[in-house]
Amino acid sequence: MDMEEMLKAAQAAAEKIQQQMSDVQATLDSLEVEGSAGGGLVKIRATAKGRILSVSIDDSLIVPEDKQMLEDLVTAAFNDARTKADLAAELEMHKAQSGMGLPPGFKLPGMG
Repeated sequence: MDMEEMLKAAQAAAEKIQQQMSDVQATLDSLEVEGSAGGGLVKIRATAKGRILSVSIDDSLIVPEDKQMLEDLVTAAFNDARTKADLAAELEMHKAQSGMGLPPGFKLPGMG
């Protein structure tokens, strides 16, 4: 294989990796997780990229005197959703990287 063929092969491999990373990013934005707090009284749905899709608060929590507790539960549910989003993203990136034949633990720039 001459130098020109090697450069073409390297370029093709780079383009394939770039397309796979683009596909993974699209998957992460469509993969949904749900965080909850207060025994499920507060729920937050988010994408694996961390975009919040919805917040659900049980009617029993809407009491003006308990405003601080409600705010704390919303914060806890958000943090639970964020943790699950991070785990889902890490799993998807691991799957994508293993499909590329990269060594375990190898980090692509900008991908974690």
